[in-house]
Amino acid sequence: MHEIETLYRRWLFEVWAGDFAVADHILAPDFVGHWPGFDVHGPAGAVEQVRRSHEYFDDVRTTLDAGPVVGDGMVAAHWTFHGSYRGGIPGADAAPGTPASLVGSDVFRAAGGRLVEYWVVSDAAGMMRQLSAGADPSGPDDA
Repeated sequence: MHEIETLYRRWLFEVWAGDFAVADHILAPDFVGHWPGFDVHGPAGAVEQVRRSHEYFDDVRTTLDAGPVVGDGMVAAHWTFHGSYRGGIPGADAAPGTPASLVGSDVFRAAGGRLVEYWVVSDAAGMMRQLSAGADPSGPDDA
């Protein structure tokens, strides 16, 4: 397995499983994460973003759906986040315990044996539909 793939798998399966100390080993001190609408800096910033997801969900797990694809110091993959809703997301009407999932894609750049930059795209609107947050829970009518 390529070193960058190992780093990515640790991100997806260890950090996202709640082993936040791993971030200090796989993310560079000057790490920059580009989430939709904002950036985070350093391993602590990335961990805070993951921790926020854990505040709203129990039984968090991730699955690797495609990839990782590795090349030129980059790694890309498609994943699904799974959890049971705890409650607390503004506008979400779902009962605690409601299962929910979120699909997304990651791209990381690595250098010096660590992940140094991150871009993520995810279907937050799809998850909010599952949690009945101001939308018809049956989804859009595409007919």
